[in-house]
Amino acid sequence: MPYPNLAGKHAYDSLITPEDLHASLRAEGAFPDLSAVRGAIICYQARIMDQIATSGNATRVRGVGGETYLVDVGQDGAQIAVCGRFGIGAPVASIVLEDLIAFGVRRVVSVGTAGCLQRGMAVGDLVLCTSAIRDEGVSYHYIEADAPALPHAAMTDQFRAALAARAGERPLHAGPTWTIDAPYRETVEEARHYQAMGVQTVEMEAAALFAVAAHRGIEIASAFVVSDSLAELVWSPGFRDPLVERGLDTLYTAASATLLGPTSD
Repeated sequence: MPYPNLAGKHAYDSLITPEDLHASLRAEGAFPDLSAVRGAIICYQARIMDQIATSGNATRVRGVGGETYLVDVGQDGAQIAVCGRFGIGAPVASIVLEDLIAFGVRRVVSVGTAGCLQRGMAVGDLVLCTSAIRDEGVSYHYIEADAPALPHAAMTDQFRAALAARAGERPLHAGPTWTIDAPYRETVEEARHYQAMGVQTVEMEAAALFAVAAHRGIEIASAFVVSDSLAELVWSPGFRDPLVERGLDTLYTAASATLLGPTSD
């Protein structure tokens, strides 16, 4: 059976669009216009949102799932949007991205945690995502089954430079990730397989976000801080390690710098 079930689906228009869903928000005067922001950061950990909410330079906006803030990031009045507290996983992250695009955002950086698959990587290491293995469901509804899930090349190069400038002595890796939306069905055999392929990490969103971005024609980049390890084919968690918190801070500041940089236009 093909997936999606209807062969040739990608040639057809969507029955419901984010703009359709948001028509009621426009009528209520609660439809945020984000076309002037320099871009958006999507994050999944509460630490970043807690810091933004108490920073004094952020304004809450309504209309996007979870929480979204407009953050002042430049002396020229530049702002970015930061979205979080919507949950985890490809389906909800892709809906948040679709919302942001419908509100006018054209550049997005996704930052979060991931499990590492390679020996020689450790909790707290930073990993720039260069491609994603599509082992979730969302991406198949946006791009053909044999199409690669890739971030925007120029934006990823900018993000790489921003991370390198801020990583300090923290190791910075780059490579593919394995995106799966069934974390409790990851198997030793799969981990061994992707490890042998040189895949760096496993997480739940990147492939879907890259597919949505490709379908909608926007720029996207992504990076992770290692929060746990499957490198020895057993699970070794480190979510509460202070190195993870510091890594998230580095990802956020590098993402902000990337969004303030030049676009590919």
